[in-house]
Amino acid sequence: MQSIKVSSPGTLSNLCCGFDILGMAVEAPFDIIQVSKRNAPGISIKHIDTFGLPEDSAKNIAGVSLMAMIDMLDYKEGFDVVIEKKIKPGSGLGSSAASAAGVVVAANELLGNPLSYKDLIALAMEGEAMASGSRHMDNVAPCILGGTVLIRDSAQMDVVRLNNPDLHISIVHPQIEIKTSYAREILPVDIPLKKAVSQWANVGGLISGICMNDLKLIERSLVDVIIEPVRSKLIPGFNEVKQRALDAGAMGGGISGSGPSMFMFSQDEHTATCVAKEMQMVFERLNVECKSYVTKPSSMGVQVLESK
Repeated sequence: MQSIKVSSPGTLSNLCCGFDILGMAVEAPFDIIQVSKRNAPGISIKHIDTFGLPEDSAKNIAGVSLMAMIDMLDYKEGFDVVIEKKIKPGSGLGSSAASAAGVVVAANELLGNPLSYKDLIALAMEGEAMASGSRHMDNVAPCILGGTVLIRDSAQMDVVRLNNPDLHISIVHPQIEIKTSYAREILPVDIPLKKAVSQWANVGGLISGICMNDLKLIERSLVDVIIEPVRSKLIPGFNEVKQRALDAGAMGGGISGSGPSMFMFSQDEHTATCVAKEMQMVFERLNVECKSYVTKPSSMGVQVLESK
């Protein structure tokens, strides 16, 4: 192969109570990335979207991850990359992870798959580190592996792929900016033991519910007593949006990543569609432009669309 085109899925991270340890790939939105071999060293990057991201490979998330891959493999030639981003940067839906993961998976395929999934996750984390200042895995791991994942130990690259629950997801992305670095800075350093115990219980319940496809247990466990009370203040109308979603039949949900996107789980597509409309109506009333998706968990990570 000389060229390959892949789709790279958006991801929900944290899933309420699972801060930095839970992530889920979703069917929409996703990016389209084409990677081609070039007969010379170096990386060229072209964006065919409207987000104005840098095309200098040293300043581009995909470029940073791909350069780390070239160094790891001691690859003597280079790549041409064309990116069509459909996941808006800063959305909380794993936009940087989609770029970083998509490009390394595509290049790995082009070179005959010399790298393991752990290698690919580590390389994608290089791009994530440039984007947010933190080498977190809860977006890149589900983006590469698909499904819902538990990051048991990031230092040891111990990632557990869980089954996807049979549910639908409403995602609303208000068009405001929340910097990931700031959203991390405002988090509490010390956590009262009572809150920590409650959070552990909810994480255990959520993982158990996902593994058993027990939607009632998932619903009871979608509670975050540590992160959401702090970060929700950054999103206009957060409490009303969440309450309207619950009143419309949602099981529960919260902030995806550091925000501003919010997600809610529902048992069926009709309810998820109604929930998304209710959430969107609140933002519209507050004169906050937003974009919504009704989607499902994706069992697939980065996928090859065509090669030649």
